[in-house]
Amino acid sequence: MNITQAFSRPLAIVIATGLLAVACTQSAQGGSTAPIRQTAIHRTETSPAQAKGAAAAAVPAPDPAPVVPRGRVYLFRGALGPIFSTGMDRLAEKIVRAGLPADTYEFTICPLIASRAIDKYREDPQPIILIGHSMGGRCALQFSEKLQEEGIPVSLVVTIDPAHLSPSVPTNVERFINIFLSKNVLGGGDIKPVAGFPGHYASYDLEEHDEVSHITIDKMDAVHQQLIAKILEISTTPAKIDEEIAQLRYAVPPKEPIELWDSGMVIAARPGDTLQALASEYHLPLWSLTEMNPGPDNSPLVPGQRVIIPRHLAPAPAAPPEQPMVSRR
Repeated sequence: MNITQAFSRPLAIVIATGLLAVACTQSAQGGSTAPIRQTAIHRTETSPAQAKGAAAAAVPAPDPAPVVPRGRVYLFRGALGPIFSTGMDRLAEKIVRAGLPADTYEFTICPLIASRAIDKYREDPQPIILIGHSMGGRCALQFSEKLQEEGIPVSLVVTIDPAHLSPSVPTNVERFINIFLSKNVLGGGDIKPVAGFPGHYASYDLEEHDEVSHITIDKMDAVHQQLIAKILEISTTPAKIDEEIAQLRYAVPPKEPIELWDSGMVIAARPGDTLQALASEYHLPLWSLTEMNPGPDNSPLVPGQRVIIPRHLAPAPAAPPEQPMVSRR
């Protein structure tokens, strides 16, 4: 398109003259003239009030403020903890580096620490996270029972190969995870929730993992990283959801990665669904479905059949930032 066709004749003359001057200057300096990109220009008359309003509306919305993790983490060693439960100390150090206060204690002073936690919660309520190895796992459950007596919720309890004589999970615990070795005499606690437990429950038996023992189970970095991720999101992740919560109980197959789901959700099978197809659809290992839903993995499911799908709880969606007010006159 000829440039004089895009503008009125007087304006075209002015622009052409300016371009010629620039070209002459660059030629005098020994440079080359860059090609001119022709762009259609639409001219509209805008009143000062409209221009002011458009400028205000063009102000970008501020980014939402980052969510600061909240909570207090209490970790408990087992017997001869400074020797055999050093994984609790390592995990506490990682949590502190991630931005949350975390302290490690001997299980023998469990009642004292629980009393202090109650006082702190009354002064400044924050999510409470309890983690314990061996006898420290037993302590974490006793700690939870003491908080239940005071009407205080526990956001997350994690027991790592707890002692056999550990209590059940009380109803004030919102999320519970047990990682254990079912045949181990030093731990081996297969912890179950009390009747009517309303929270999220997941149990992981690692007995078939020969590389794991009672004195290494608390030191697995892959498990630490998953726990830290859950802890950092605990204050923004609602535990109460408007759907059925299914409890998970797994014997993790050998050589399979240990993934810590929070609980299960229940779906209804559709015509043509199989466990293999659902595993692919939800990006899950097939064993995680076959253990919770007994039956052939490649046979069609009955339409409407209940199927338990393991899931991770997710933080609630952030509220959209407030838009700046634009005054109209």
